[in-house]
Amino acid sequence: MAIGPGPVPGQAQAQAQAQAQAQAQAQAQAQTPPDGATLFKRQCGVCHTAGAGEPNRQGPNLHGVVGRTAGKLEGFRYSPALAASDLQWNAATLDAWLVDSARLVPGSVMPYRQANPAIRGAIIDWLKEGN
Repeated sequence: MAIGPGPVPGQAQAQAQAQAQAQAQAQAQAQTPPDGATLFKRQCGVCHTAGAGEPNRQGPNLHGVVGRTAGKLEGFRYSPALAASDLQWNAATLDAWLVDSARLVPGSVMPYRQANPAIRGAIIDWLKEGN
């Protein structure tokens, strides 16, 4: 019966430390929410674009939306309710819109809702950057 060499002193400890570090990094990455651009693409990008000059989709292009009057982007057909609202887009109105657009502007037609304030905040912060 052949017996191989025993463990190298400290090797098991080094392997355990490396494994613990890898697990800690994986947990940190899992807890770090995606950035606003990624969230926008995942949550909003099916219906909206956000780049300068990009075409509208089912929803309007949101480039420069912060500071804009709701329902007024030329070239997009809004619901009569949103077009008549005179709502100004800022962090607070965007947040309320993402929570429940129909509550903020009865008669509006956007079906998306986002209950998570961290996700809403990341998307709004990204939109405020002027994307």
